Amino acid sequence: MPIVRNVSRAVGRLLQSSGCGCGIPTVPVRCIGVSPRQVTSDASFHSVSFSESDHPRVLITGGLGQLGVGLAKLLRKRFGRNNVILSDIRKPADNVFYSGPFIYADILDYKNLREIVVNNRITWLIHYSALLSAVGEANVPLARAVNITGLHNVLDIAAEHNLRLFVPSTIGAFGPTSPRDPTPDLCIQRPRTIYGVSKVHAELMGEYYHYRHGLDFRCLRYPGVISADSQPGGGTTDEYTHPLLFSTYYAVQIFHDAIKTGKFQCNLKPDTRLPMMYIDDCLKATLEVMEAPAETLSMRTYNISAMSFTPEELAQEVQKHVPELQVTYKVDDVRQAIADSWPMNFDDRNARRDWGWKHDYDLPELVTTMFNFLGSDSRIAQAN
Repeated sequence: MPIVRNVSRAVGRLLQSSGCGCGIPTVPVRCIGVSPRQVTSDASFHSVSFSESDHPRVLITGGLGQLGVGLAKLLRKRFGRNNVILSDIRKPADNVFYSGPFIYADILDYKNLREIVVNNRITWLIHYSALLSAVGEANVPLARAVNITGLHNVLDIAAEHNLRLFVPSTIGAFGPTSPRDPTPDLCIQRPRTIYGVSKVHAELMGEYYHYRHGLDFRCLRYPGVISADSQPGGGTTDEYTHPLLFSTYYAVQIFHDAIKTGKFQCNLKPDTRLPMMYIDDCLKATLEVMEAPAETLSMRTYNISAMSFTPEELAQEVQKHVPELQVTYKVDDVRQAIADSWPMNFDDRNARRDWGWKHDYDLPELVTTMFNFLGSDSRIAQAN
């Protein structure tokens, strides 16, 4: 056991015996103690005792995004409703609140986050809390606090309590000097957004904690994640709740425009190739890497991929369902520059070899699924 963990526990015992405690969430040097805030014993997530089940007890931070809500649904189906706790600093919608345990958790409040882990005997922590691209660029100090200080809080708590920790990374963790076709797991990473920089930081810190403190850290680099539930808007994807980032939103927008107007204007060049994935594959990969035996993992951070396509290829597939769709191109130089700095294809051979990753959705299945989800009374129904 690492020396630092023994010291931490010794300090904790001393503070408990004296009945005091302190913890400042934004300062790296902390005294670990007992918080006066307690979670009520009759809360819904206490209804199933960990000792009554062999399933993991899961906490999802930043859980009100699409990935968090979707993963909670998948994990609850597998491990039981009360073994998976969603958390966020926002108020959940009714359908989310009543679907399973929810709790307020601010990742910058170290003491409260630690209390939640202890009181609920958490064994897996899924850390989705982050400021995405455009919001982060507009407020870099806040992005540093949430994406880096918040990560440090999670790493410390996970290491102290021997949690299995998952932190997602992204296509945006690469930069213009990275190899693009294909992009391997290990290569030069020089992103030019605060979000991308913070994700590289998360990958390296997680690996450091694994080798230095034995933390069971696991990370996947998501490509562009496409979901029919999300509403594109504003030319960025920070309105989305998964790390699509700045220039892949067109792959969702085209379906909405095809249904509503039959016309679509793309802001990227027609031959701009980017790796993409349907959300169900993304959630499946996350569950699979978390369940993979530790001895099968040859690295801590893996690329995962399902397909790579261009706007032109996507439009041709969409036109099989909506033949009258008119596609035009008006290139946005900023978005194009960002897309040109990202991988064209992810090399995910290590994930497929180590823990058996295999995607279910290729481009034709993706397009059919999106249209089936978006409505039978739409232009697609009329066209058919």
